[in-house]
Amino acid sequence: MTIVELAKRTGEGIAALQDVLINVGESVDSEFHPLSIDIAELIAMEVGASVKRIHANEGTEIVPRPPVVTVMGHVDHGKTSLLDALRQTSVAAKEAGGITQHLGAFIVSMPSGASITFLDTPGHAAFSAMRARGAAVTDIVVLVVAADDGVMPQTLEAIAHAKAANVPIVVAVNKCDKPAANPERVKIQLASEGLLLEDMGGDIQVVEVSAIKKTGLDNLEEALLLQSEVMNLKSRVDGPAQAYVVEARLDKGRGSLATAIVKAGTLVCGQHVVVGSEWGRIRAIRDMVGKLIERATPAMPVEIEGLKGLPMAGDDIIVVQSEERARMLSAGRKKKFEKDRLLTISDGRAEALELSEEVPQRAEMPIIVKADVQGTVQAVTDALKTLNSPQVFVNVVHVGVGPVSQSDVDRAQACGACIVGFNVKNPASSVRMAATQASVKILMHCVIYHLLEDIGNMIVDKAPGTFETQVAGEAEVLSIFELKGKSKAKGGDAKIAGCRVTDGCVSKSSIMRLLRSGEVVFEGSCTSLKQEKHDVEKVGKGNECGLVLCNCDNFQVGDIVQCLDQVVRKPKFISSESGAVRIEC
Repeated sequence: MTIVELAKRTGEGIAALQDVLINVGESVDSEFHPLSIDIAELIAMEVGASVKRIHANEGTEIVPRPPVVTVMGHVDHGKTSLLDALRQTSVAAKEAGGITQHLGAFIVSMPSGASITFLDTPGHAAFSAMRARGAAVTDIVVLVVAADDGVMPQTLEAIAHAKAANVPIVVAVNKCDKPAANPERVKIQLASEGLLLEDMGGDIQVVEVSAIKKTGLDNLEEALLLQSEVMNLKSRVDGPAQAYVVEARLDKGRGSLATAIVKAGTLVCGQHVVVGSEWGRIRAIRDMVGKLIERATPAMPVEIEGLKGLPMAGDDIIVVQSEERARMLSAGRKKKFEKDRLLTISDGRAEALELSEEVPQRAEMPIIVKADVQGTVQAVTDALKTLNSPQVFVNVVHVGVGPVSQSDVDRAQACGACIVGFNVKNPASSVRMAATQASVKILMHCVIYHLLEDIGNMIVDKAPGTFETQVAGEAEVLSIFELKGKSKAKGGDAKIAGCRVTDGCVSKSSIMRLLRSGEVVFEGSCTSLKQEKHDVEKVGKGNECGLVLCNCDNFQVGDIVQCLDQVVRKPKFISSESGAVRIEC
């Protein structure tokens, strides 16, 4: 791309772009001189344009590659157990609560000699972003549906992600060994959701399997290899690598680590890379069993170390020529990211000001989120934000990867936040003590269900609630007595309603409502309540009493007197069977 073409795309003048070019330390002889892609992106970001790199798949050496298969489905439908059966290990037993909390990537070597790269995505409703990310880097989606449970909310969501990514689907009907299994019902449900199954004249393969009994696995392998053969998957192995970050985490001894899948090219140890807005020199590349390797080829999941900061899950990995170029590109991206973030915040505040007159005031619950990997931080944050309600605003003030530290406690004390630690080690005793002294609450969890339940209950406690008027009791007017000159309020006559309490109890301190033929005649306070000539505060059901209402003497036999109480109704935390949670006000 030349400066002239870049000026047309960005809408900026050629002279302005040349000034930016000089500022970043580059010089060209002519405005028609071609620019490298790194410099073009840097200039575009400097002038405020959004940039998305489109990688070319052309190369001198294009070879077949293994398919990248993402396993999706509803929570507890047996996705991880199915992969365990394929690779003869047990991951599900190690997962907290028996559900997958991470997006795992590994290669499974089949008995036929072929290899398949698998991604295992979580099924809980809170991990929608992880499933979307899995679909974005995959070639084939294996949709796991339990034969005894059928199509569920996360099943439909996985279908939507696969269709959005334009990825073919292979259906694995799991748990066929159970007595309540009904694969035919599952097929009918899937067909009703728009999936054209092979049994019904479509092209989507359906395989009946059992992860526990290890039956049907050969058929699933054949289906996946057949689908990849039809797709004719090939990638270039020469030239710079094109890769995506699947997950990122901090290690105490090794620093920032990124799990990535190479889509094209070859990632070599020692290369300078820019990952999102972070940069670094690849110090080591490890495969999924932790073995050091020199290079990573297409469809290979690897863990790279040497990055200066922690990238975001879903970032692309770009190989650059030098450290200086990597620094410049990283700085430019960080500047653009911060500028966009501030614009988003200012837009949000402007909308909040416009709606402030219509929306009632809400209590704020500030939260600090710490998790073991970057993708989990994002998933937990998104899940917590779904608990926002008209009465309580969940404000995630800070997020980070790693254990809860003293700085987190200090930050929480400053803004009155509670700290959520998800899948991280318990904080040191000194941090615990400091949190106790500062009255900072630390919640440690490793299962998303329990975390959302705890936070939901805290929201219910913190919510101010809404005031509601309830009928505490009813009394029927049986007779009317008139006392001449006995009214203390008016100094004149007073009318006493002789009543029998038919429901609940009547209290003198409550507001009274007088009903006649179902219509409200009067509403006000009670000046006198007597039972057998004695002043009383309350009269229960079945008892008779006499009452005088303030400024009301329009009684008739048969009227109903209602005793009204003001009560505070708190919101409710509701968790559905699908795993979705909400606060109902």
